[in-house]
Amino acid sequence: MGKVDHKIVFITGGSSGIGAAIVKKFVAEGGKVTVLDLNVPAGEDRLNDVEYIACDITNSAEVSAAFASKSKIDVLVNNAGIGHIGMAHTTKEEDFDRVMRVNVKGYYNTIHHALPKLMEGGGSIINIASVAATVGISERFAYSTSKAAIMGMTLSIAKDYLSYGIRCNSISPARVHTPFVDAYLAANYPGREEEMFNNLAKTQPIGRMGTPDEVAAMALFLASDEATFLTGCDYLVDGGFVKLNS
Repeated sequence: MGKVDHKIVFITGGSSGIGAAIVKKFVAEGGKVTVLDLNVPAGEDRLNDVEYIACDITNSAEVSAAFASKSKIDVLVNNAGIGHIGMAHTTKEEDFDRVMRVNVKGYYNTIHHALPKLMEGGGSIINIASVAATVGISERFAYSTSKAAIMGMTLSIAKDYLSYGIRCNSISPARVHTPFVDAYLAANYPGREEEMFNNLAKTQPIGRMGTPDEVAAMALFLASDEATFLTGCDYLVDGGFVKLNS
């Protein structure tokens, strides 16, 4: 038996990066996975036994329609999000609003529409946060603010829905090697990609970036019956970034 055998799972932002790794891990462990993403893979890029729904998580009506397609939900993994580089005085209002709309309101929308079904039989909500919520990372004002909101949201949900058998936890990764990192380095440090990659990797005391699979493994554990005593917590997947850099 898989760790999430027969569980009905919704994963946002599951078409690439950490989200795609979470999807693969849950499918391999028996989950019945539906992916909500703005850009869904086509043809051979689609995983077998996964349902993909093109959905803008900032649009409440689209999220509601996506969840209406299932009579039951056991697990919700909120992973979709965007980043932003800027200090408070350099962050434009429209950029701040865009980050909050995706990273905070998007999570609210999925949780809001999933909860009525989760309340019927219990389940698990897993929110992908970030070490940026607890550590001052330079020039990440809007992003850090949004991820701190996710940690507060996680605790509130865990407390309010305990009697319904719903657990809610968050995961805070440090730097994880995804296509986003490669694209960022190529755009901002052309010709110096390898040097800058190594510099970023060394900010984790363990000496490297994390992998999407390592974040996915934590998400799988928190969704499984092995974690039924865990709720209202944030779990660092950070190579010692938070505790050992202080």
